[in-house]
Amino acid sequence: MAEYVKFEVPDALAEETLVFAEKAKKKGKVRIGVNEVTKAIERGNAKLVLIAKDVEPAEIVMHLPLICKEKNIPFSYVKTKKDLGGKVGIGVGTASIAVTEEGDAKKELAEITKKLADLTK
Repeated sequence: MAEYVKFEVPDALAEETLVFAEKAKKKGKVRIGVNEVTKAIERGNAKLVLIAKDVEPAEIVMHLPLICKEKNIPFSYVKTKKDLGGKVGIGVGTASIAVTEEGDAKKELAEITKKLADLTK
């Protein structure tokens, strides 16, 4: 487990978050890339942040869990950058994404947020 990964996410929940990200990309708004995600968190626009576990060097994303906690924004981890990039419709991997508008997936966001809150207690 990478040093920036604060908790282990069950595979089912990781897959659920990826499916949610795909829906949010189609009907809502998603910020892609560490710089865009950092801005979304700092501005308080992010509703959910997803971070890939296979980022090298780790320093690229190490700050994201810290500022998410500071701003009370839920965050989770996914296995690979390729999975994350593929689900949000780009041809390459991405280290992180932030969902800023969930579109018609409000119920899914609430469920994922609750599961993540239970996981981090």
